[in-house]
Amino acid sequence: MKRAERTKLLIEVGSELALQLAATICEQYQVEEISPPKEGLVMIKMRETAQKSLFYLGEVLVTETKVKIGNYYGIGLVRESAPELSKALAVIDAAYAAQLPETYAWAPHFELLAQQLAINEQHMKRSIERTKVNFDTMAT
Repeated sequence: MKRAERTKLLIEVGSELALQLAATICEQYQVEEISPPKEGLVMIKMRETAQKSLFYLGEVLVTETKVKIGNYYGIGLVRESAPELSKALAVIDAAYAAQLPETYAWAPHFELLAQQLAINEQHMKRSIERTKVNFDTMAT
């Protein structure tokens, strides 16, 4: 599983699992905090559809953490103020970079998270479609 997909699953539906997985790694390995959780602002870049030009939509508050396990680095970046989750994501990222044996046992957890995310997205899609206006029926 790719880093972006893994991170999305942990942020969207698995924040509690992220904290648990990171705790198991912290118990068994020495995790060095390179950069403690700190808040900052990040500009959101968007592409305007008509002219395909880039513009900045605004800023978003993020929390960023960097850790090191052995010679491997991990980074955790989340929206809003979430220092615990940011650090947990960084630890999990470093664990995957180091190819720690524990990470191989995590695959079933991520499969369950992917299923849960798909269910959540279906619920959201259904709720949006309920309010969708059908303009073809309005003409008569």
